[in-house]
Amino acid sequence: MSDATPQLLPTGQSRIEHMEMRGIVKRFPGVLACNSINFDVRAGEVHALLGENGAGKSTLMKILYGLYHANEGEVFLDGQRVSIHSPSDAIAHGIGMIHQHFMLVPSLTVAENVALGQRSAREPLLDLNAVSKRIRLLADTYGLRVDPSQPVWQLAVGERQRVEIVKALYRGAALLILDEPTAVLTPQEVNDLFKTFHQMVKDGHALIFISHKLHEVLAISDRITVLRDGCVVGSTPTREATKKSLAQMMVGREVILQYDQPPVDAGAVRLKVENLHAQSDRGTAALRGVNLELCAGEILGLAGVSGNGQRELSEVIFGLRPATQGKVELEGQPITGASPAHLNKLGLSYIPEERMVDGVIKDFTVAENLMLQDHARPPYAFNIFVNPRAVAHHCAELIRNFNIRTPNQETPLKSLSGGNIQKLILARELARTPRVLIAAQPTRGVDIGATEYIHQRLLEQRTKGTATLLISEDLDEILALADRIAVIYEGEIVGIVDRAAASIEELGLMMAGVRRESTAS
Repeated sequence: MSDATPQLLPTGQSRIEHMEMRGIVKRFPGVLACNSINFDVRAGEVHALLGENGAGKSTLMKILYGLYHANEGEVFLDGQRVSIHSPSDAIAHGIGMIHQHFMLVPSLTVAENVALGQRSAREPLLDLNAVSKRIRLLADTYGLRVDPSQPVWQLAVGERQRVEIVKALYRGAALLILDEPTAVLTPQEVNDLFKTFHQMVKDGHALIFISHKLHEVLAISDRITVLRDGCVVGSTPTREATKKSLAQMMVGREVILQYDQPPVDAGAVRLKVENLHAQSDRGTAALRGVNLELCAGEILGLAGVSGNGQRELSEVIFGLRPATQGKVELEGQPITGASPAHLNKLGLSYIPEERMVDGVIKDFTVAENLMLQDHARPPYAFNIFVNPRAVAHHCAELIRNFNIRTPNQETPLKSLSGGNIQKLILARELARTPRVLIAAQPTRGVDIGATEYIHQRLLEQRTKGTATLLISEDLDEILALADRIAVIYEGEIVGIVDRAAASIEELGLMMAGVRRESTAS
């Protein structure tokens, strides 16, 4: 085939045979985010991009998609240098991006969302029939079950993900950047999505896959490139990579991925939730009769797709949201509706889901955030007077023991990385030697090195007899740490299983609402 006759994908788009980024440099004030990065992807392959938070992978992809402009470097498509100044330029060149947070208008239908911003053959009128027809063609070609007439607000998370992919394909994307595309999906939805990706690759699309889930990277990709501190550490064919080797490339040292846990010797019930009901911020039912028991010396994992009542449950337990019905007991004592300060005194600690909203005050210093709840009690204060020496000693100890990387105690918290902020919250909450710990999404947005550290600390609390409720959307995390696993769906517990008896498939079905009789008391 001559250069004048571009190859076409099954749906009529021009095919990109080879995309290459050469010598990409991106500087922000005080930060070299991308340092002479070379990266490429070919038609018919999935090239995975790995790296810790701040490694430069998102910056690199935003440059390719026109959201950022490189200070140095060039982008080539099929050997021709191209200039990409905006997402419109990227789309015109056949480059699409599926963002981690969906870019859809909930009140519009699928067809209206797909057509948004596109020229119509019947201008100034919108030809939704033609749009719907093409959506159905794309959906049939790639196994994407989508109803063009359905409003987006009625769609489940997995369906919205499919709409995003259809939207990118509709706009002619031959190269797709996939930014954490599985973050909010059940295992079954991930399997369906991977089937779609395999079909796209078979048909000649080029895919760039960004994920922190190493098993998914190994399952879907053909090549893997790892970034660290804005530089390419190395690239490897997937067949030659392992979880261990990839983690070591990302962090620069050996990382523990599997934990040796002695059999749980569960003690008395520490936390009991009985027939708990609560409303969401929108006034709809968020919890519908939740029943849970959490014992001393165990980690109970709460799994579920985002938005099924996890946040409301943790907030009701910690007194941040009122219950409309039911009760919560801490070691047999009713605590429903008690204040967080009172619950702290009773031995309940809480690592919130939204750390920057509910966990810290970003304009305060590191020391002030470490002392948020304890600044007024002895030995850190006497009557109305603060004891600066005791505070400084306590904070120095926590910073050292929890490996919080900060220039000093007086550094503004907003200067710290996400992983160090999370370690600060962990240090503050565990310093009280809690009887019960609620850990909501403790490693969300945290790189693999900090994740390993936080996991080890949670397991250390387990050996000390702490009762831990681990709320996470990451099934790998739940399976690595939990002794029992409860699954929540639309505000109800649909099943509880022992980790030893749990399978990814069964948990995925429960996360989709398939009820299971409890076998773990």
